[in-house]
Amino acid sequence: MNAPTAAAALRSPLRQPLPGGFVDKLKRRFSEQASLAAAVCEHHGRDESPYAPVPPDAVVFATSTEDVASLIGLCAEHRVPVIPYGMGSSIEGHLLAVQGGVSLDLSRMNAVLAVNDEDLTVTVQAGVTRKQLNEAIRSTGLFFPIDPGADASIGGMAATRASGTNAVRYGTMRENVLGLTVVTAEGKVIRTSRRARKSSAGYDLTRLFVGSEGTLGVITEVTVRLYPQPEAISAAACSFPSVQAAVDTTIATIQMGIPIARCELLDALTVKAVNGYSKLALPELPMLLFEFHGSPSSVREQAEAVQEIARDHGGRDFAWASTPEERTRLWTARHNAYFACLQLKPGCRSCTTDVCVPISRLAECIDETLKDLAASFLPAPILGHVGDGNFHCAILANPNDPRELAEAERLSQSIVSRALRMDGTCTGEHGVGLHKMGFLLEEHGEDALELMRRLKRAYDPLNILNPGKVVAL
Repeated sequence: MNAPTAAAALRSPLRQPLPGGFVDKLKRRFSEQASLAAAVCEHHGRDESPYAPVPPDAVVFATSTEDVASLIGLCAEHRVPVIPYGMGSSIEGHLLAVQGGVSLDLSRMNAVLAVNDEDLTVTVQAGVTRKQLNEAIRSTGLFFPIDPGADASIGGMAATRASGTNAVRYGTMRENVLGLTVVTAEGKVIRTSRRARKSSAGYDLTRLFVGSEGTLGVITEVTVRLYPQPEAISAAACSFPSVQAAVDTTIATIQMGIPIARCELLDALTVKAVNGYSKLALPELPMLLFEFHGSPSSVREQAEAVQEIARDHGGRDFAWASTPEERTRLWTARHNAYFACLQLKPGCRSCTTDVCVPISRLAECIDETLKDLAASFLPAPILGHVGDGNFHCAILANPNDPRELAEAERLSQSIVSRALRMDGTCTGEHGVGLHKMGFLLEEHGEDALELMRRLKRAYDPLNILNPGKVVAL
């Protein structure tokens, strides 16, 4: 099911108006925390996907786990869908109310509940953003490394199993979430684990909810790992004659076991977009952005080793960003690359891929993708977290032009199918949402997909939690 038609196809036959008795109870229970205003609903019915908005019938702004439990209990009583909403930065249509219902906005649940710096853990409400968290713990000398670019909420990052620029060194949300507080489809509140670094007690419920995209339960609190701030940090940009040379440098660096913290690819078109958007003067050539963490001597050794590898593949000398201000400017530009790319085609939307393949197949996958893109009439910058085999194409299309939307979807499906043939995945970090549902059968097989359906039915028998996403019942 492609991006231009999927939302419309799922929206009309299954969508029902809110029952009158439900609306009355919603207003009595939540008062000013609930809104049925068209503008508020419209805002909560879109994300950064290529879909047109599909707004909910109402929005509730929760401030506590008790609010969430109360709302879900009410929705279960009346069989009304609930769609969790964090910061609205998702890519694959996660937030669209394809069957109507209530958008559950968790952004006001933004308290840092407990900093256990001696244990290197922190517990936060789901609406805390990654920047807010790192600001709150700055004085401890610790930091939270998962960095998807957008200032996403920690709850949303857990729900989509996010990763980002630091994943090559620190892992993804899967490795860094220690425990969750979750409200089930029955309105019950559970804690998936305690703060111990490991446990063998029962089924691993934490890992089941991490990446479930709000379809099995609503995450309200998250306990995550923290890490000591590195003694030394250096960042560098390195330009290459071709994307192939940059990717080969990445592969050689990873295969040699050099513990780089970040390794980001920008193709020449992305660099051009970043220069224009962030007012930089980077050489408009394929580029790798590196960051090195450790002691001063280990950072120097890492950088020297990677510089030598880059030279062997035609890379230029590193352009260093050694001061905190220079690093911030460089990585802010990288994080804004998505918005920079949108400016290449004003008025466009991006059909964004995020495939991930084994590092040994990365060069081949990107090379074949570049040939696809060169034959297309749409601009499609390539960028990504190539240090862990993950890359994105921002395929830019006019949302009002069916021909362009069809071409964007054709390219997206071709890129995903290629990644699957190379034993990769249809989504390395953005999640399945609405857009990637059709690829789960090819990636996992019918028996595994049926097991996912059984889990959904068992956890959410009324199918009220973000229905129409991840798996089709």
